[in-house]
Amino acid sequence: MKRCVRKRGVVGSTTVILGLLLLVWGGFPVAAGEAPPPDSPEMTCYRELARTMVHGAALGLGGLLKGVRSEKERIARIRAFIAPIRFFPDASGYFYVYTFDCVNVAHATQQDLPGRDLSNHRDVKGKYVIRELSAAARSGGGFVDFYWLKPGARGEQKKLGYVEPIPGTNYFIGSGVYLRP
Repeated sequence: MKRCVRKRGVVGSTTVILGLLLLVWGGFPVAAGEAPPPDSPEMTCYRELARTMVHGAALGLGGLLKGVRSEKERIARIRAFIAPIRFFPDASGYFYVYTFDCVNVAHATQQDLPGRDLSNHRDVKGKYVIRELSAAARSGGGFVDFYWLKPGARGEQKKLGYVEPIPGTNYFIGSGVYLRP
């Protein structure tokens, strides 16, 4: 299957399973470290996979954190949950979690970010990245394009991020796909 198909606004479970199998088997016709062209069927699959992964992680974390009163324990659980997860053929897919006030709670690849308030962080184009991600999450979730440091690359790379609120918390979780320059 070369394309992810959406029916009635929801990704079909068969499509998601096939997409995940393609990722595991390296079935996307994309060289390591490269994202597909922006309007390609493969990019549609990357977008849908990012959305699906974030949605599943948000729901999973919402359940995992339910009833946990200690902020320290909640943060420890979030960090343990997201740390090992990587996806996409080049393993560039990872999760990050912030408070709605733009304080980083956890980041799977940049261990220097947790605890930092990034409300005033601007990307190389001047966009307040975390503010926009927070706004998208507050509205129920959405995509935001921005520039971010890609693990193993030099400088900020263009990225399309997807975020959602974590149910029952004041956090949001996100991921995204790095785009070709």
